[in-house]
Amino acid sequence: MSGHSKWATTKHKKAAIDAKRGKLFAKLIKNIEVAARTGGGDPAGNPTLYDAIQKAKKSSVPNNNIDNAVKRGSGATAGGADWQTITYEGYAPGGVAILIECLTDNRNRAAAEVRTALTRNGGQLADPGSVAYVFDRKGVVIVPKTEGQGEDDILEVVLDAGADEVNDNGDTWEIVSEATDVVAVRTALQDAGIEYDSAEASWVPNLQVPLDADGARKMIRVIEALEDSDDVQDVFANGDIPDDVLAELEADE
Repeated sequence: MSGHSKWATTKHKKAAIDAKRGKLFAKLIKNIEVAARTGGGDPAGNPTLYDAIQKAKKSSVPNNNIDNAVKRGSGATAGGADWQTITYEGYAPGGVAILIECLTDNRNRAAAEVRTALTRNGGQLADPGSVAYVFDRKGVVIVPKTEGQGEDDILEVVLDAGADEVNDNGDTWEIVSEATDVVAVRTALQDAGIEYDSAEASWVPNLQVPLDADGARKMIRVIEALEDSDDVQDVFANGDIPDDVLAELEADE
């Protein structure tokens, strides 16, 4: 998990200065709308909405856009779309398993775009259930590293809140828990005055495929093609990128 997580963390940092920021904003706004529609427009009583808002703020989405999304989702103002959640399963080259989460108002368009992104980049759609077993639903909280704060310090704060493990991802700590404990872990960090980058339920691979540089490039190409679709919210893969390969990929850029 650590190799892919390090790549994902690197990619997350780049997203802040990415030319596709507008596309990222749109996806974060969509998450807020759906969370508000599902659990109400009050973040204090809707932890999913709270975390969606925090994630948007940490990605510099303007407060006005966030407020409008909450109002649309909760029905306070008109204009909210009927977003549907769909999960597709597929493979990248080399047998890398991929889970693709979509939020869309057009199922046919979403299916076509996912299929095209996969097949044009050497991947393929898989039958439902053929890939999902490779992933477990987990809570994942990302904490930036700070001076004088080690793994034991983080563990001491989050262990009683339900954290299962803390992984070293280079510039960040990745705290993994059961999905139902992610709010408790996030709250424990907040109570201890520890900043976090993101807190959300995520699909974490329980079985990984080790990749060389060529395999890693192919997997990343598939993921980036999928993420280019407005309907695709998140992509999860079980390709493991070792540190030396990750360094090689970063040197290429």
